[in-house]
Amino acid sequence: MLGLYGRKPASVVAAPVAKLLLRLGLSANAVTILGTLATIAVAVVLIPTGHLVWAGVLMAFFAAFDVVDGTMARLRGGGTAYGATLDASCDRLTDGALFGAIVYWLIYVDQAEASTVAGALVVLALSPTISYIKARAEAGGLEVNGGLIERPERLIVAVAGLVLEGFGVDLAIETALWTLAVGSVITVIQRLYMASRDPKANQRIAAPAGVPEPEGMR
Repeated sequence: MLGLYGRKPASVVAAPVAKLLLRLGLSANAVTILGTLATIAVAVVLIPTGHLVWAGVLMAFFAAFDVVDGTMARLRGGGTAYGATLDASCDRLTDGALFGAIVYWLIYVDQAEASTVAGALVVLALSPTISYIKARAEAGGLEVNGGLIERPERLIVAVAGLVLEGFGVDLAIETALWTLAVGSVITVIQRLYMASRDPKANQRIAAPAGVPEPEGMR
């Protein structure tokens, strides 16, 4: 939901930062890569070692680069196909690092119950699935926008869980993970339903490369 309605307010804050980085000679793609590397480093170093508050704070800070790089691209006249591909790929890497690190912490540091680990694994699996449904649908000419849990909501809930757990709030991460797990299942269903209801949903598509079409279809 925030992905649809939060971009404009966020861009107002991001614009001055984007202009500064452009003046320093950085490109949008460079900022994407730097933000991704920093976010992954924070996740895989701080979360497994139990520095949950700092992990949450720094994850939130570096997640802002996801808005800044897009603003930089627009200020330069618009993004590129490669830039969009790089940005989407880096988002999946950072999500994987975040939830993978949380799973590690749950198992080896917190000795969490199996059900909690299972909830975290559901989130780890469905996070990229939610984004993939949208990307694959758009590649087929379908429109899929919105959903209960998009990436901004995912990051906000996960970061809130980390910070509150770090401050000693009982069941903070467990609550965050199960909220995301249930919300992610709902979002997958929502997006698949959106794709199925698109006017172009039943249009025929070409066979994959190397697969011959049936005689009657030629």
